[in-house]
Amino acid sequence: MTTYTARPIDPTVLKELRSADDAGARMVPVTDEEGGAPLRCCLRRSEPGERIALVSYAPLRRWAAETGAEPGAYDEQGPVFIHAEECVGPAAGSGYPFANAHRTVRRYSAEGHILGGELVDTVDDDALARAFADPSVVLVHVRAVEYGCFFYEVRRA
Repeated sequence: MTTYTARPIDPTVLKELRSADDAGARMVPVTDEEGGAPLRCCLRRSEPGERIALVSYAPLRRWAAETGAEPGAYDEQGPVFIHAEECVGPAAGSGYPFANAHRTVRRYSAEGHILGGELVDTVDDDALARAFADPSVVLVHVRAVEYGCFFYEVRRA
């Protein structure tokens, strides 16, 4: 049973990213011939033939705008795959997507500063419980090890 919730990119933000991404670029949809792209809108891998786009996304900046935090130099933006058109979002009870590979669980304070991270073999309740064991952690990003790409966030309940 999952204790924490993997949060996809919010549908309102997705609509904005489909117009202009966080780097100011227009979305360029493509047909994914092979499938397998990690979609941050519905937290699953793409299927061959789906229309997707690679856009620039600044998750900490978006969170800071909601909370009033000022991450300063910790603000990052990077590439994420999304559906080119609106989608239904993640399936209910889908657990921790993209979990069964080396991932970084990065911890952030209420100010938006990095408090550290952990390299994990799989994202699970134990990895997230360790991240939130520090009471000053309010937000966690699950990221790819190879390129540091953002997969999803988990917030303190």
